[in-house]
Parts: sequence; structure tokens; C-alpha cells
Amino acid sequence: MSEKKRIIIHVDMDHFFTAVEEREHPEFKGKPVIVGADPKEGKGRGVVSTCNYKSRKFGVGSGMPISRAWKLCPEAIYLPVNYELYTKVSNEIMDMLRKYADKFEQWGIDEAFLDVTSKVKGYAEAEALARQIKNEIYEKERLTCSIGIGSNKLVAKIASDFQKPDGLTIVKKENAEKFLAPLPVRKLLWVGRKTEQKLKAMGIKTVGDLARYDPTMLAEAFGVMGTQLYLMARGIDKSEVQERSEVKSISRDVTFEEDTDDFDAVLNTLDRLSEKVHKDVLEQNLCFKTVTVKVRYENFETHTHSKTLPFITNRLQDLEKTARGLVQDYFKPYRKIRLVGVRVSNFVSAEKQKKLT
Repeated sequence: MSEKKRIIIHVDMDHFFTAVEEREHPEFKGKPVIVGADPKEGKGRGVVSTCNYKSRKFGVGSGMPISRAWKLCPEAIYLPVNYELYTKVSNEIMDMLRKYADKFEQWGIDEAFLDVTSKVKGYAEAEALARQIKNEIYEKERLTCSIGIGSNKLVAKIASDFQKPDGLTIVKKENAEKFLAPLPVRKLLWVGRKTEQKLKAMGIKTVGDLARYDPTMLAEAFGVMGTQLYLMARGIDKSEVQERSEVKSISRDVTFEEDTDDFDAVLNTLDRLSEKVHKDVLEQNLCFKTVTVKVRYENFETHTHSKTLPFITNRLQDLEKTARGLVQDYFKPYRKIRLVGVRVSNFVSAEKQKKLT
């Protein structure tokens, strides 16, 4: 299927975690709502997972330390992350979206790409389909989403963010470069803070600046990524919409209320995290082979340490024993630990494993 003929829809749920909480608690409507850690009157640990638009007016943003959010908006309603509820709602929405697409690709818990090329004859029909999607999500889940429509994934994703919340933005192939040109380079996929800083040092602030820059110099500065940046700036993206069915890893971590050198407390916390990871492994009918622990010290120095077992397993005792062994190396005198985490990967389906054995 050539890129020229493709029509891609990107669906992005609006402030998903807080929107679900507002749906469950109508009394929250019109108030600033922040999902994340307990702020504990400005002394809490952890970060903001999601905040609604009301709280964003105070300067609160996702990924912000919860203590900073408290200073900006102490009157907000602060809620813990309810992954079980959000995952349940997400699954309902993703099942809904799949039926509209030739090819479907979920991104995280609250967004997805739909290749609808053979479902519609042009952008007018794509717009009608998008409105149908928005209506069904609202009628069945009482939640709003923002949708972008374009000739590729890059343009569709940026378009979905253009008129939030509850937006619908269509960017035809011939208008893609003009649409992207005034946007800051950070809006492009894969352009993080470091890449943005490097581009700004080269005098490149907008996507238009990037599109006009000498591609040879971009390749010299960024290697293969430089060529990719140049193509993206011109609205070119040939990546396919494809189902991501395989789970690559399952992990849990926790930030301590206070940095600690109480290693029994660290081990007990690690055991609790292992239990949660183990529950997820069983729910997804998987066996794992690799265990990884993550440790972050009080100065934010972060280490990960992995071990690949000589056997496939889904037993809790194997996970706990391996995680405890891996974390021992990080128990150092006079070094307090801020965060600990555990991850499993290198999966085989438990069903497949039964057949093998």
C-alpha cells in the first residue's frame, strides 16, 4: 500500500486518567484533578501521572514532581493511580476502535493509530468515520477524545494534539508541510529535550526551520537520525500501522516517602513489587526468563542490573529470589535509596510452554 493513498487516523483520549476519575465521581467536575502520588502537603514524593485541563491552568503538567504540583495548586483533588480501572476502560475503547480499522496499532493505554485506507474513499468519509468514532466512545464510555487524520502516522499524531480537548483535525497530504512548518521542533516524534537543545543551537526552532536546513549538515550532526528528522519536517513518514501484540516487559517501581538505608525495608518493598509483577505475569499467561532490578540513589544516580535465568518460569519464588540477589550489590553504607523497581522480560507464552514440556 503506497504512502500516497494512505489515510491514517490517530485517536488520543483527553487527559485519560483524570477523565475516568471525573466520570466515576461527577462531584469532581469543574475542579482541578491530579492523578499521581499523595502530595502530603507539599512534602510528597513521586510525580504527576495525569492532570485535567483545569489544573493545567495553574501550570501543573504530567511528569512534574508532586511537591511542585502542590505548590502550584494546593486546592486540587489529588488521587492515587488506579491502573486496574484505567486498563479496564482502555481495553473497552481499544476493542471499539479495532473494528473501524484495516490495521490497528495501540500506543500506550490511551492512544491508537487506525489505518482506514480501504474503509474510506477520501478525507470527507474519513472525517465522517472519525465523528462516528468520537460519538461511540462518548455514548458508551462518556469520555472525549481528540482525533487527527493524515496521510501517515507522524502527521495524524501531531494533528490529534492540535485542537485538544475533543478536537478533530484533518491534514491532507498536500498540506502537511505547511501545517507542520510553524510548530516547535519538539512536536515531532522522537525529538526529546536533548535533541531540541542541539537543534536550537543550530538555529532550528520550528519544524519549518528544520525542513529548510541542509540535510547533509543534519546527517553530519545526527547521523541517520538527521536524515529522518529532515524527512519528518517535510511531512514524510512511511512507517506502517501494525499491531503490537507482544508484551516486551512487565515492571513496577516505587519511590520511597523518604530516602532510606533500611535495607530490610528495601527488600520488603522489592518483594511487594515482585508480587504485583507476578500477578500481571499470570494474568497475561506468560513465563519469563530475565529479571531486572532498578535502584535510584538519593542523588538520582540510577542503576539497573539484570539476570537471565537458565530456565523459563512463572513462579513467584524464582522472581523474588532473583530480584533480592540482584539488589544486594546496591546496599552501600552511607548511600540512601530513593527508588527501587523490578522488571521481568524475555517472555514465552505459558500455553506454549505447556506444549513444549
